[in-house]
Amino acid sequence: MAEVTVLWTRLFPERDADVAPPSQASAGAAGFDLCAANVEPMPVAPGQRLLVPTGISVAVPVGFEMQIRARSGLAIRHGIGLLNAPGTVDSDFRGEVGVIVVNHGHETFVIERGMRIAQAVIVELPRTQFQYVDHLDDTPRGAGGFGSTGI
Repeated sequence: MAEVTVLWTRLFPERDADVAPPSQASAGAAGFDLCAANVEPMPVAPGQRLLVPTGISVAVPVGFEMQIRARSGLAIRHGIGLLNAPGTVDSDFRGEVGVIVVNHGHETFVIERGMRIAQAVIVELPRTQFQYVDHLDDTPRGAGGFGSTGI
């Protein structure tokens, strides 16, 4: 198994020293938990979306991306998901990692400082190029759109 190193830094080291760094909850975890670095509690009303700060910046190696994914416990218990899941942090981005949460639940949910709000998964990307052709091969599905393969 190849090992990948992602460099990270705190954007506000003195303010956020109490916020846990990205870490795996178990030895077999695919994702690294990201914690909220909000100064004040952030209520998220049903149907509302907002950007949760993490207070960190990362240097993802070239050829990889960091995907930001929802935490299943928050999703099933409170209806908290990510609006653009998975979100992507590119290898050349050096700004603050933010998490766009949405409340699909029926009650206001409060994001507290230090709460594990999302998980980050590092994914290798193949070198890809698009090549124009005059036509594509036929398949049984063809041009069938959304729902064309049934339930």
